[in-house]
Amino acid sequence: MIDPADIATAARWIAEADALVVGAGAGMGVDSGLPDFRGTEGFWRAYPAFGRRGLRFEELANPRWFTKDPATAWGFYGHRMNLYRATAPHAGFGILLSWAQRMRHGAFAYTSNVDGHFERAGFATDRAVECHGSIHHLQCVAECGQSPWSGHDAQVVVDPVEFEAAPPFPACPTCGGLARPCILMFGDWQWDGQRTAAQEAKLHHWLKAVGQAQGKIVALELGAGTAIPTVRLFCEQLVDRRGAALVRINPREYQVPQGQIGMASGALAALLAIDEAMRQLPGDL
Repeated sequence: MIDPADIATAARWIAEADALVVGAGAGMGVDSGLPDFRGTEGFWRAYPAFGRRGLRFEELANPRWFTKDPATAWGFYGHRMNLYRATAPHAGFGILLSWAQRMRHGAFAYTSNVDGHFERAGFATDRAVECHGSIHHLQCVAECGQSPWSGHDAQVVVDPVEFEAAPPFPACPTCGGLARPCILMFGDWQWDGQRTAAQEAKLHHWLKAVGQAQGKIVALELGAGTAIPTVRLFCEQLVDRRGAALVRINPREYQVPQGQIGMASGALAALLAIDEAMRQLPGDL
């Protein structure tokens, strides 16, 4: 159970904030019905065909599959692309947007998720950093010079039992060669990060403007674990470098630096509780 005192404090921090940074990991998508691949067994429950082949997530999420076995590579990523398209973002995204609309500087999302759900939920395209890329954008496997492009029209047919994709696979519009998702994979020296770099530049410009206006920042971290700690480290840097207040929401890994708030909860449950507490605050906050 979440400590009611923590809920009340988080509600007051957010109500008094001038800017909200939402740091989101895989746990943010779980409440929408998306798998988080926690542990090998969790991944194999989501993808039993890869369990039969003894392939772990870390092995499969590697760019070498696009040259070694495109049917397997696009079987995995094509299924995820189709799943993310078919899954609606949960109500917590709308809560975040409603809070942001009350703040002088609004909100900015920083997410390791590649599902594109912040944009689908209504966050402006220039108010989100997808630090590991996006499954809805593609890049050329052959690195022919083509910049990353939108893959929203890409269609991938995947066998729902064996998770093998059927050709034709997505292709580069310049050279006609094989395309891959513009996602940072394991052992990935080919990832084209220019789109993410542009997003990060906009974030830092926004943070600078908030700082110059002496705005209060709340970093609200949702479902970001320690296995790949990109989001957690970013949120902690906001505390150290920007004086942000940190609210970390995670069912297991909710420990925080001294003076911050950690909640042992899923994302949606905590957001609903905080939102309800905010409704009880005096009207002048």
